[in-house]
This record gives sequence, structure tokens and C-alpha cells, in this order.
Amino acid sequence: MSSDTGWAEGPTLSVWVYDSPRGAAAGKLRLERLSQRGAVVVVDVATVTWVRGAHRPRIGRPHLDPTYSATRRSPLEVLLGRLMFPGPDMADNARELGRDLTGTGLEEDFLREMARSLVPDASALVVLARQADFGEVRLVIERGRARGDVRLMHAFLSADGITRLEALAHRSASGNWWQGWSGSP
Repeated sequence: MSSDTGWAEGPTLSVWVYDSPRGAAAGKLRLERLSQRGAVVVVDVATVTWVRGAHRPRIGRPHLDPTYSATRRSPLEVLLGRLMFPGPDMADNARELGRDLTGTGLEEDFLREMARSLVPDASALVVLARQADFGEVRLVIERGRARGDVRLMHAFLSADGITRLEALAHRSASGNWWQGWSGSP
């Protein structure tokens, strides 16, 4: 994780963690404003919503990109699914995922902190971006930060980080392990 000021010229993964299940919806609107101003160049977006009393969170996509299909999954949906829902032989999701993503900038500690942040009665907006002005992002979500209802986490990815996340999603789409956790019908 890094400071939350200045431009990230390369790809980043940011997680806006809200202390309510509806927070990610508000975050989506803020992200749209940031994108319109050119402060964030978005590649993929996913939400995690965990309503109190539910046995597990729901992973969704604010805007379903028609280029993602049964054979081409959203990189963030796959990342979140692997992190949040154990496969039959994954004893420690963050460790296993960290190994699969070695060299991308998504380290095990970041993944573990991300998983710990996704809890019942909370939500998160997860943003994969080509570049982001974290000074602008901070200004847009600062009001929520002042109330204490949102926390910003982010990691700087390697130059090929997006490509490697997309490759992970493609490899994962060839199996059926993801069926059942996706927000898709």
C-alpha cells in the first residue's frame, strides 16, 4: 500500500472500503465523476456487498462490459472470487493468489488486508485503473473519510499487471470453480 497522494502513471488497483452495504453504490457515482474529469482511467470495476445476516458477500459489476462472457471473465470478479471463496484445494486464498500474481504488485499482505476488510455489513468498490490521480481520488472521497465510513487502499501494479490479471481471469474462466459466487445469474 502506498500514500494516497499524487499520480500513479502506471496501473493501480484501489479498494474503497465502506462501512455499510450501500457505500459502494455511492462510491460508483464518485468514481464516474473522477473518470469524467480524467483523474482515473478505469479498466475494470467490481463491487463487493455483504449484507448483515448473509452467509457470504455478493460480487457484482456496476456496468457489465459486453466483452466479458463465459469464456472471458472480468479480472476483478476472478480476483475477488479467488480471494473470498475458497476452491477445493485452497487452504489460504491470499497466499495462493499472491503466488499466482507474483511480480504484479499485488502482494500477499495487500491481498490479505483486502480480504480482512470485506466483512458483513460492509461493501467495497474495487477499481483496476491504467492510471489514477490519488490526490483527486482523496479529495472526492474525503467527506466519507472524515465521517470514518470509507477507507482507501491501493497498490501500484507492474507495467504488465493488467495483462497478467486478465490472463488469470482467462485461465480461471476455463474451469467452472467460479460458478455459484458470481453476481451473474
